[in-house]
Formats: sequence, structure tokens, C-alpha cells
Amino acid sequence: MAFMASAPAAAQETTEDQPFSGLYVGAAGGYDVQGNDRGSQIQFDRNLDGRFGDQVLTGTGANAFGPGFCNGAARSQLSPANGGGCYKDKDGWAYYGRVGLDAQRGNIVVGVVGEFGKTEITDAVTGFSSTPASYVMYRNVDWEASVRGRAGYAVDTTLFYGTFGAGYAKIDRRFASTNTTNTFTGSGDRNQFGILGGGGIEQKIGRNFSIGMEYMFHQYQDNDYRVRVTGAAGTPFTNGTNGGTTSGTDFRRGDDNFRWHSLRATAAFRF
Repeated sequence: MAFMASAPAAAQETTEDQPFSGLYVGAAGGYDVQGNDRGSQIQFDRNLDGRFGDQVLTGTGANAFGPGFCNGAARSQLSPANGGGCYKDKDGWAYYGRVGLDAQRGNIVVGVVGEFGKTEITDAVTGFSSTPASYVMYRNVDWEASVRGRAGYAVDTTLFYGTFGAGYAKIDRRFASTNTTNTFTGSGDRNQFGILGGGGIEQKIGRNFSIGMEYMFHQYQDNDYRVRVTGAAGTPFTNGTNGGTTSGTDFRRGDDNFRWHSLRATAAFRF
């Protein structure tokens, strides 16, 4: 009877002295923004030897992509230099669910958190050929999962923390072109590992609830997507110029890291 009477008092004392200890479930939602990809290009493997950096040449020996490249998706088949242009990359909303476990000793809080969710961002790069034609490589995140460590300093019922860990995401890619002569075939593993890091502030609201704000940086290596261009002989991609063959040409993005920033609100129920 004495033990049963003292247990609730001990639990209440633990909750009050260590407000950030224990298991919790929650959600995070906010807005994701991509960094500036200025200078992004499409790279070419003209002779299919696995090494990129070749130049695609016309039948007269001119650079077929002389009009250049731009960060974003093409507005038309004309390059910016020729009166066309590109849309900006799409930022967007993000929403995640999470579960975590913290332990508090004095003012120090350490723990681990797992998260799963989705972001609506879309990243693109465009190349313009002299035909004229546009070639656009897109990527977006179908879903993202992460497991991160968390460490912070608590002042009464306010926690300031940093977090870092590993991520795993399914990256969707697609390709579009105004070129209707050639055939385009994409390949590459869509599931990629990455890293996440950031920090935030969490405020307890009563015994079990907390709200907060959080910043997070995401980075995934995305260097294995290829688009093979084949089709009619005699086009710049199949004419055998520059040591190439008539088998076609491979495209890849010059920027092989997919990065973005998140600013989001958080809410949690702590057991």
C-alpha cells in the first residue's frame, strides 16, 4: 500500500524535474526551400564510355548546345539568350510524422528521433540545342525517412537542441524534350541515402504536450540518373562525331547533390 501510494508522487516528480524525458509521438510541417543551383548544366557522354564531359556536335562540327543551359524548367524551346527562359525551381510545403525517445539529466537532454514524410519541392535543369529544342531533367522527393540523434539544453520547460543523422529518400526523376526526332530512355536507382542536420526550440505546454520551431538541412547524392538518347542516324546524338558511335548519347545532371532547407513547426505528445 505504501509503494502504491508513493508511485504517483514519484512519477509526478520525474515529470516536473525532467520534463523532456520519455517517449513521444508528433508531427512536423512547414515550407521547404531549395538553394541556388546557378551554373547547373546537363553533361554528355558522347561515346558511351561512362565518362562525361563530351561536347555534342552537329554535322558541321558546331556545338549543338551552344545556346546554353539554365537552372529550372524551360518555358519554351528557346534559350534565355534567344528570347526564351526557364521557370524557377519549385519550393513547397512539407509534412512529416515522428516518434522519439529522450532522456534528461539535469539540464542536458539526449535522445533519438525517427521521421517519415514528404516534401513538394521540384528541382530542374534545362539544356537548349541549336535546332532549336529544349531538354529538361526534373527531380522531386516521393518520400523521405530519417533517424537522427538529438542533444540539447533545457531551461525549465524550454529545450534548445541540435539534431543530425542519416536519411533515406525515394527520388523521382523524369525527362521532357521538345525534340520529337530522337528517343529518350531514363535509368537509375531512385532510392538514395543522405544526411540531415539542424536544430530548434521546443516548449512544453502542460505535462504532456509541446510545440516548437525547427530548421533542417537535407542533402542526398543523386548522381546515377541517366537518360540515353537514341533514334534516327544523322542527328547530333547519333552521328558518330567527337569519337562517338551511332549507339546514342547519355545525359546526366552536372549537379549531383540534391539539397534543400526546411523551416517547420513541430508538435508532440510525450507519454
